[in-house]
Amino acid sequence: MILAASVAAGTVTAFGETVRAACGKGGAIAAAAKREGDGASPLGTWPIRAALLRPDRIAAPVTALPWRWLRVDDGWSDGAADPAYNRPIRHPHAHSAEQLWRDDHAYDIILVLGHNDAPPVPGLGSAIFFHCAQPDFRGTEGCVAVERGVLERWLPLLAPGDAVVIGD
Repeated sequence: MILAASVAAGTVTAFGETVRAACGKGGAIAAAAKREGDGASPLGTWPIRAALLRPDRIAAPVTALPWRWLRVDDGWSDGAADPAYNRPIRHPHAHSAEQLWRDDHAYDIILVLGHNDAPPVPGLGSAIFFHCAQPDFRGTEGCVAVERGVLERWLPLLAPGDAVVIGD
């Protein structure tokens, strides 16, 4: 299954429906031009690698995707000098890293996208996820975000080999 995200329209289309989405606050950018911290969503087709879930906010899913529970100390490296760049880490961490256990519900459900991960190139963008949108649908740091209920509805329908296509 392809989930089609339109940055310009602010939508994602999949499973016979089109839903509102938040994308990068910096707009869309060619994947080769993506840089750490630019706030842009990278154009391209990004495989869904796995799901990360808050155990205190969601029940164990029925899904064919690989998944695991988030832990309080989980993070994702965004430090270009870090040997673990664009990889999961545990806090405390010696380099810059995003905190995945958040109070704002954005990361209650995270689908990890295969952007800049095979292998990661330092500085070309990290932590590109498909996750829960904020209530006001404000722009993300480069991710794609939809209402939590949509992710809950789609999670059982997703399988290895599915991808998110980010387009203009």
